[in-house]
Amino acid sequence: MKPPIPFFDTLDAMPNPYRQRLQSVAHLQLPTEPEHAITDYQFASEFLYSYRGSPDTFSTYRREIEHFLHWCWLVAQLALADVRREHIEAYVEFARKPPKPWIGAKNVARFVELQGLRQPNPDWRPYVVTDGRPYVLSQSAAQSLLAVLGSFFNFLIQESHLQSNPVAQIRQKSKLVRKTQGQKPIRRLSELQWNAVMETAKHLATHDPVAHERTLFILQALFGLYLRISELVETPRWQPRMGDFERDLEGNWWFRTVGKGNKERLISVSDSMLAALKRYRVSRCLGPLPTPGDPAPLIHRAKGQGGITSTRQIRGIVQHCFDLAADKLRQEQFLEEADQLAAATVHWLRHTGISEDVKFRPREHVRDDAGHGSSAITDRYIDVELRERHASARKKIIDPTA
Repeated sequence: MKPPIPFFDTLDAMPNPYRQRLQSVAHLQLPTEPEHAITDYQFASEFLYSYRGSPDTFSTYRREIEHFLHWCWLVAQLALADVRREHIEAYVEFARKPPKPWIGAKNVARFVELQGLRQPNPDWRPYVVTDGRPYVLSQSAAQSLLAVLGSFFNFLIQESHLQSNPVAQIRQKSKLVRKTQGQKPIRRLSELQWNAVMETAKHLATHDPVAHERTLFILQALFGLYLRISELVETPRWQPRMGDFERDLEGNWWFRTVGKGNKERLISVSDSMLAALKRYRVSRCLGPLPTPGDPAPLIHRAKGQGGITSTRQIRGIVQHCFDLAADKLRQEQFLEEADQLAAATVHWLRHTGISEDVKFRPREHVRDDAGHGSSAITDRYIDVELRERHASARKKIIDPTA
């Protein structure tokens, strides 16, 4: 089965569907154009555009809606108005095992510039596996799939396009999404892995400061301030600046950011993080510390003016450092640690920073700096219960005669 092209562009390149009504879906390169395609695509575009205030949410919803439209039009040959409960269940099974031609081995840009026009990237695939293993739909991904589709169909009801939500009609979602009992381990770096990453970043910064002082600061900010990757890049709702580091009347430093759910929060800045900021600013020929309202972008572009606007670019910078650190661990014969680090993502740095601090800081302080909605979320980073549970089971005897 031929792989589909991306149906939706990036948020920056996506036109306002309310101002530019769709006239054709020829750009989707469908084998045959269903009668309902223009209407379905228009509603899908309006739904996605309504999440433009949150780039992370937009990206998640775009992925799920795009996958679903691929299946509806290219596999099941269904209009949105014809989707029923059994179709949702069939789609989940499809998502568990998509066709091999639809699965890519690496993340690539959705569109490329050709002669001044944005064209679908022929190397793009809807599903991606980067470690060479068979594609697996995780339980969290299945939950996300159902949650997004449920919201989408509610939107279609509100727009008077549908009368019922087929996702809500599924009586036993447990047959589609397996629930997990107890606490899932937090994915984070070990002390050995984090040390290797920092040694690698400092080595890069020392030998090529123009390129990699920025790399070092990005890693330190993600770990030391518990930042999400979206909190480092410029978006229509937030442009992180040096002036977002603020000193209060008592001389304490804070970092102001806008995070998940468009919520603003203040993060306490440690002495170590302040030292990292000073080093980074000096490398950019700025004064050691920002003054109130300092307009300089927090994470500057390598070329041109302004700050980085792409989370993909931040991921690439961090992943390059992870790969070099993993090679270093392999050379030192820490093979398992190296393989784990090679599979890590940028978000592990936030998890690692929180996990380290919750060992000695009051959990309420960590909760507020991390932007957690409740202490229960912060409690997931406390390993005591899991360690004690494993320790109590370690000496369990199976064969008393041995």
